[in-house]
Amino acid sequence: MRDFARGDPSASGAPRPDPLGLAFDAAREAAARGEVPVGAVVVRDGAVLAVAGNRPRADRDPTAHAEILAIRAACAALADERLTGCDLYVTLEPCAMCAGAISFARIRRLYFAAGDPKGGAVEHGPRFFNQPTCHHAPEVYGGLRESEAAALLRDFFRDRRS
Repeated sequence: MRDFARGDPSASGAPRPDPLGLAFDAAREAAARGEVPVGAVVVRDGAVLAVAGNRPRADRDPTAHAEILAIRAACAALADERLTGCDLYVTLEPCAMCAGAISFARIRRLYFAAGDPKGGAVEHGPRFFNQPTCHHAPEVYGGLRESEAAALLRDFFRDRRS
């Protein structure tokens, strides 16, 4: 686990890594592997439990989205199927599958960068967490570093088409 919450970064002189920044790093690594550039990070009490980037192509697994992989790794790290008290940071609005996993894992807060009008399921499409059948809805904060995430996706798909 990486701990970025201990101490005052100004006192130590060392910059404190931010979870969304780590998610962007994972997204860029995914893009370098030819995967859609999405990254996710699970944090609890200031400690980074898991960092993952998309891997559906590499793993030949359509469920290997960054969010799912990060949730699986965090559950393994905590030896628990519930991530109570954990926050998830993602570079793109989660799809319906990932929103379901977020709900079942009992993620406390979801932070995401870019909205996804085509495949997103939090602010777009089915609005998963607003459904009466959703047993747990996290606090949701979207639009963080949105232009950076949009540029990463735009550049990735532009390069794939050329």
